[in-house]
Parts: sequence; C-alpha cells; structure tokens
Amino acid sequence: MTQNAILLLQAGNAGMMNLVFIGAMIVIFYLFLIRPQQKRQKEQKSFNEGLQKGDEVVTASGIIGRINKLSETEATLEVSNKTFIRVTRSAISKEMTESFVSEGDDQDK
Repeated sequence: MTQNAILLLQAGNAGMMNLVFIGAMIVIFYLFLIRPQQKRQKEQKSFNEGLQKGDEVVTASGIIGRINKLSETEATLEVSNKTFIRVTRSAISKEMTESFVSEGDDQDK
C-alpha cells in the first residue's frame, strides 16, 4: 500500500517535468533557429537598402554585375560591356556578394 502511494506521488512530478522540458525545447528553438534567421533577414534588408550605383554584386542565381541604375524595387546590372539586365533588388544576395568581394581581394594579393 505504501509503495502505491509513493508511485502516485512521483507521477505528479512527471507532468511538471514535461512542462519544463517543453519550455526548454521552445527556448532552444528560439535561440538556435528563429533568432539567427531574423538577424540574417535584418542584415539582408539593410544591405539592400544600402546598395549604390557602381557596387559590384552577385545575384542569388550567380550573375555577377555592377549596379548601373537603382529604383525602389529593381536594379539594372551591367554584366558585360554595354550589356544590361534588370533584376529585383531582393535577388541581390548579401552572402554571395561578400564572398565574391573577399575572394576578389585575395586574388589581388
């Protein structure tokens, strides 16, 4: 009889431990998945807002070009001598541009 009472008392703590575990999982998801993604989106947005004529950029599809004209939603890139293409500003990738620029700096040395 006393063993059954002890088991019943221990079962009450299991529910509280499950809540703590679920809370810990939510915190871990926020710290490792949601927060870094929001930070990258914020950096990409500020990068797109800071684009200027003459910047050399890379699009998400891998096209390398120099910005010739900018509007609110589009950018015109010069990909070759007198060859221009229009792309949306959101297609210009911050990560690919940074890797392209740093790679170009290494080749100059």
